[in-house]
Amino acid sequence: MEDGVKKFLYVNRKAPYGTIYALEALEVVLIGAAFDQDVSLAFLDDGVFQLTKGQDTKEIGVKNFSPTFRALGDYEVTKLYVEKESLDERGLTTDDLQEITYEDEDDDWAEKPSIIIVSRSEMADVMAGQDVILSF
Repeated sequence: MEDGVKKFLYVNRKAPYGTIYALEALEVVLIGAAFDQDVSLAFLDDGVFQLTKGQDTKEIGVKNFSPTFRALGDYEVTKLYVEKESLDERGLTTDDLQEITYEDEDDDWAEKPSIIIVSRSEMADVMAGQDVILSF
């Protein structure tokens, strides 16, 4: 790792709407990535709903920010860890999640998935490997 580059993990535990946490977390992630830090995201508990596809917010009168997740690859945020047990507990599968990809410049710009499904114990390992963890 380059000098001065820290590993930041942003943990998302809240549903996408009803509070400001999810939108604020996404904005903070984009700011952190702009400062050339190693940024990744974790989605657990109700936070897994942030990545579901087909979100329609018209009835609640707020902006649907879910398409913004697809832009994270442009900011070199390519690791979105999703806890499998949180998906299971909410009756969701990987088919319910948006397709979020990035282009890997080290692999001839091959398009690769950003979402990484991990078990609860693997998520603990991901967290243990970080310099900074911010929970939203």
